[in-house]
Amino acid sequence: MARSSVRGPRPMKLLSWNVQWCRGVDGRVDPVRIAREARRLADPDVICLQEVAQDLSTLAGSRGEDQVAALAREFPEYEHAFAWGVDVPDRRPRGGRGRFGNLILSRLAIGRVLRHSLPWPADPGAPSMPRVALEVTVDTPFGALRIVTTHLEYYSSAQRTAQVERLRTLHAEACAHAAMRAPAAPGEGPFAHLPRAAPALVTGDFNLPPEDALHARVQEAFGDATPRLIDAWSALHPRDPHPATMRLHDAEPGETPLCYDYVFVSEDLLPRLAALRIDADTQASDHQPLIVELRP
Repeated sequence: MARSSVRGPRPMKLLSWNVQWCRGVDGRVDPVRIAREARRLADPDVICLQEVAQDLSTLAGSRGEDQVAALAREFPEYEHAFAWGVDVPDRRPRGGRGRFGNLILSRLAIGRVLRHSLPWPADPGAPSMPRVALEVTVDTPFGALRIVTTHLEYYSSAQRTAQVERLRTLHAEACAHAAMRAPAAPGEGPFAHLPRAAPALVTGDFNLPPEDALHARVQEAFGDATPRLIDAWSALHPRDPHPATMRLHDAEPGETPLCYDYVFVSEDLLPRLAALRIDADTQASDHQPLIVELRP
């Protein structure tokens, strides 16, 4: 008897990637290349990108293109949300402002969008920039799912520590919102009731290695009913070290590849966690993309 070729429901796929303002290892800035690589690697339902620039001509290789608009054009069937920490005057003669932040594109319907400023405590001598976490709630076949993408500070451990604490606070806050009973009257306009889901994926470039104490801090229990955030790689591959996500193709002499990029899943999503892989081949950015799959 021939085997049936009928396949089960497709898993939900999410791609997370620090795209270095769409600048590849070859130095070329090309949002279209990023979009093509994302489709080729995963055909993702949700795309979380860090280091996306909008009208910021001072970045190496950039002409000051609006990368948000360029990427949105490449994914016409997706909704998108953009959050920026950096908002500065651009130096081009025509003026204007340049922005730098995180972008989410989703072919799953997006409900509420929240843009969270992360702490930026003064740290003399450490170059730094304002950081944000972008949060969206999407409709999936298994219910509402909260997706957060962020990019923490690289140079300042004090700022990075404060930002991890803020992410934990935001997760607990969202779970508390999710536990509230929906109002009898749904409300209108800014008071409209839209779910803020407890199940969550928190993705991005955390600028810390797995052995850093902050990696463990992200995953610590909350002391109440708030589900913990769990490193998806560790959950799926508890005996395997994290694959490197940066410096694979552009390491300077004396530098070694590192893992700085993660997908954390809330504990309630662990039964749905099917796969996580890191693509080590693409050179369209100085970081490597992560692709996570959730069972429907």
